[in-house]
Amino acid sequence: SDPRVEPMPRLSKELGGAVELFVKRDDLLPLAGGGSKTRKLDYLVQQALDSGADTLVTCGAVQSNHCRLTASAAAREGLGCHLVLEERVAGSYSPEAGGNNYVFALLGAKTQVVPLGGVDAAVAALMEELKAAGATPYYIPGGGSNALGALGYARAAISVVEEARKAGRPFDAVVLCSGSGGTHAGMLTGLRACGDQTKVYGVSVRFDAAKQKSRIEAQYKECAKLFGNEAPEEDVVIIDSQVGPGYSLPTPEMRSAVEAFAKLEGILLDPVYTGKGAAGLLQLVREGAFQPGARVLFLHTGGAPSLFHYQPVPE
Repeated sequence: SDPRVEPMPRLSKELGGAVELFVKRDDLLPLAGGGSKTRKLDYLVQQALDSGADTLVTCGAVQSNHCRLTASAAAREGLGCHLVLEERVAGSYSPEAGGNNYVFALLGAKTQVVPLGGVDAAVAALMEELKAAGATPYYIPGGGSNALGALGYARAAISVVEEARKAGRPFDAVVLCSGSGGTHAGMLTGLRACGDQTKVYGVSVRFDAAKQKSRIEAQYKECAKLFGNEAPEEDVVIIDSQVGPGYSLPTPEMRSAVEAFAKLEGILLDPVYTGKGAAGLLQLVREGAFQPGARVLFLHTGGAPSLFHYQPVPE
């Protein structure tokens, strides 16, 4: 069954009470530690199995939630798993690190670390090496973000629409993290395919608005094509005020959002993605982006295991 949508009454009240906040708990999805990538891997791992693959290869940052969930899916299906970890912030990788990094090996994955920009060459060499050794590898792009993976979120959008129907009125906005892009593009595709025009705000965790908008537009077009639909550029709304000094680097706004969700709603966010996404949500509410009485849904895409590595909120 689909993770539920929960009201966030105490957080809503803390922000003045004019806007009703809800959270979709995709952090509670199956596979080790939960999170949004499970929806994408449903489709991608099935394609890998259908194609006769015996090994999954993917890439991500040094504390990648996507890599954790790919390794978990591989363990569950009896497949080999190789992870190429990109050190996006110099000096950020430590073999002794906890969080997701600790879990990679526990799930049986083999890892290699490359500097920023080194992923493509490393993946190409690894795929050749595995084939030469007699394996049948299947490559999953970073974040599981391609048109097939994004279908997982197009499907998730149906449950958002159903939830709104149950309540008797649609959500006035959906706020989510915009990173590798499959979640953002898929959610837009699915909502529009259901005839739902709810505005979707993507809070960028890495790139400025112009760059992220063009990345999402490209994926949205590909995904919408699978439904025979258009992908209007004005659908793609990016908030880039929460990137801070860069990907995975802490900001005061992220820290206060992580703390607010924990202390007011008992919900754990992560500092790299959902903490910055939630900071974007709080900013939008405080700036008056939503009318009084609006119902706003925050998509919790998971990531809490990395919280135990970064420990962003001082004791």
